[in-house]
Amino acid sequence: MTVPLWCLMIGVILPYVWAFSSLPFRAKQFGSPDLKEPRVQGEQLTGSGARAWGSQMNAWEAVIVFGAATVAAIVAGVSPEGNWSMASMIWVVARASHGGFYIRGIAPLRILAFTIGMGMSFWIFAMAIMA
Repeated sequence: MTVPLWCLMIGVILPYVWAFSSLPFRAKQFGSPDLKEPRVQGEQLTGSGARAWGSQMNAWEAVIVFGAATVAAIVAGVSPEGNWSMASMIWVVARASHGGFYIRGIAPLRILAFTIGMGMSFWIFAMAIMA
């Protein structure tokens, strides 16, 4: 498996990491996670719990864009070596950092991490267009 595909796999796992990270906040705020209606409960979280829920939702959105960029690069025949791999690894670091900053409420760094991650996805799209 190439580096970009490993990065895509990590990107698909990240939303689940952030969803799992909301469990302690759910337990603190509600007493226990609501297994019957977890999404309703997730939307009722406040503070760090709400930010954990938000980081999960944002991670799903970001992996869709990165996944589309990855598919475009594959279809266009971009070599997985070099810039595509570097952009993918930077994307993973940015997205993992984004979730951590989001949960901790560090908005300026969260926005920076989001911007870097989205920039990497757009760069991969550009590589596909130029191929």
